[in-house]
Amino acid sequence: MPGAGDASAFFSARSGLARPDPQFGSLEALRRMSFSTVLVATLLAALLLRIDRTEAAPSLALHECRLESAAVRGNVTARCGYYSVPENPEQPGRRISLHVAIIPALRLAPAADPLFVISGGPGQAASDFYVSAAPAFAYFRRDRDIVLVDQRGTGASNRLDCALEYEDDLTSMSTASLQLLAQRCLRTLPGDTRFYTTSMAVRDLDTVREALGYERINLYGVSYGTRVAQHYLRRHPTRVHATILDGVVPAGVALGPAVALDAQNVLDGIFDRCTADSQCNAAFPDIHLRFTALYDRLRARPLRLSVPDPLTAEPARIRFGVAELGAVVRMLSYTDDTASVLPLLIHEAQAGRAQSLAAQYLMIRRSMARQMAMGMHFAVICSEDVPRWNDEKISIESLQRTYLGAAFMQAIGTICERWPRGRVDPDLTEPLRSPAPVLILSGSEDPVTPRRYGEEVFKDLPNATHLLLSGQGHGQIGTGCVPKLAAQFVDQGNATGLDAACVDHVTAAPFMLSPTATAP
Repeated sequence: MPGAGDASAFFSARSGLARPDPQFGSLEALRRMSFSTVLVATLLAALLLRIDRTEAAPSLALHECRLESAAVRGNVTARCGYYSVPENPEQPGRRISLHVAIIPALRLAPAADPLFVISGGPGQAASDFYVSAAPAFAYFRRDRDIVLVDQRGTGASNRLDCALEYEDDLTSMSTASLQLLAQRCLRTLPGDTRFYTTSMAVRDLDTVREALGYERINLYGVSYGTRVAQHYLRRHPTRVHATILDGVVPAGVALGPAVALDAQNVLDGIFDRCTADSQCNAAFPDIHLRFTALYDRLRARPLRLSVPDPLTAEPARIRFGVAELGAVVRMLSYTDDTASVLPLLIHEAQAGRAQSLAAQYLMIRRSMARQMAMGMHFAVICSEDVPRWNDEKISIESLQRTYLGAAFMQAIGTICERWPRGRVDPDLTEPLRSPAPVLILSGSEDPVTPRRYGEEVFKDLPNATHLLLSGQGHGQIGTGCVPKLAAQFVDQGNATGLDAACVDHVTAAPFMLSPTATAP
C-alpha cells in the first residue's frame, strides 16, 4: 500500500516520545506519554477520515492495484476502481466504465484539493502517462493525492483501438484503401466514436470529481491534455484551484497543419546547434547536407533492412523510407536527450549504416502502438481538428518543403472523410479567458507545441505565469527545478514569490559524438 512504509516509520520515530527517560520524573514521563497517545490517536483519526473520503462513493469502490506503462518498465501502486457513465448522456441506456486511479499522498492528512493528471495524444491513458513520469510528480504526491482518470476510449476506459498492420504506411496507401481502413476500424470498435471527444471527457472528469467528494481540484495537462484542462476550467471555474498547462495547445488552434513546419524548424535548430559546436561539427560535418542526401536517397529507393529486434534480438525485416525516417526523426526531436543522438544516427545512416536509425524506429513504433488508442485519436482529431484545417491557411506547397511533407496530413484527412463527427461544445475552440491562476510550461525547441502557443494562451490569462525552458522539447514537468516550482505553485494557488530563476540554468543535453560518449 503506498505510504504504508512511510507511516510505519513516522509512528516508529514518534514512539520514542513515550519512553520513560531516567533524567525526568514520573509526572513528566506521564505527560509525554499522554502527548504521544493523543498524537497517535489524532494521526489515526486523520488516516481513517482519509480512507473514508476516498471510499465514500459506493459506486466507485477502490481496491489496491498496480499501474503499468507501455513505455517504461516498473509499476506504481495505487487504489483503482471503475465508475459507470452513460456513453451518450442524452440516451443513457448503454453505459461504459471509466478507469480511475488514486495515488495517495504521503501525508496522512493530505490537502483537500488533489491533482488531476490529464494525458496527451489524443489517445494516451492518464495512468500510462503517469507511470512513465511518476518521479516528476514526487513533490505533488508529498502533500496531496494524485487522481488519474483514463479518458474514455483510452487505457482501461473502454479503449477504442484498431491497430494497423505492421507493414502498413498511411502515406503510401491509396484514397480507396484509406477509406476502407477507416470503415474496417470503425466496425471493430467497442463504442460509438461520436461520444469520445474532449467535450465528453470534461463531463466525465467532473462526474468523477463529484463521485470522489472533492470540492476543488488542481489540473495538470500535457499536450492534447491541455485542451481538456482548458475546457474543464471554462466549464467548471469554481471547481479549480490551480492549473498547469505543459506544452499547451491554444483552444483556437487545429492540430495538424503546422506540425510539419514546426518539426522542420526544430530539426534545423538541432543541426544549427551541432554546426556551432566545434566537436559536433568535427564529428558530423555538413549535417544539414547529409540529412538532405539521406532523405533524397530514401525517397528514390527505400531500404530493405534486417535489424535485430531491440527487445528480443531476433532479426526483423523492415522497409525504411522517407515515411519511416520522418517518423523517427520527429519523435527523437521531442526531447533534448533523444535529439542529442540525431546527428550521430543521421551520419551513420548516410554512411550506409542505417540499422541503428531503423532500430530506433522499431522501438518508437512499438511504443506508440501500445500507448495510443487510435480509434479514440481519430474520434477527437476528425471531430475537433480536421474540420478547422482550412482556417490555418497553410499551403500544401509549404508542407512539401519539410521532411514530414504533406502526405501524412492528407492521409488523416482522407480517413476523417469516413469518420463520424462527434459531440463538440460550440465554445470549445474559443480562447480561454479566465482570472484563474495558471502556470504555462514551454520548451524553446518543442516540435509540436512551440513557444508561440504558450505566448498566445498567456495573453488571455491575467493571472498566468509562462516559463520558457531553453533548449528543451515537448513536456517540461520533469525538467530541472520545474517539478518543485510546479508543486509550490499548486500549494500557493498563485505564482507570488515563486523563484523561477533556476530555469535559466537549464540547457540542452550535449550531443552524442559516438554510441558511447557525449561531448565533454
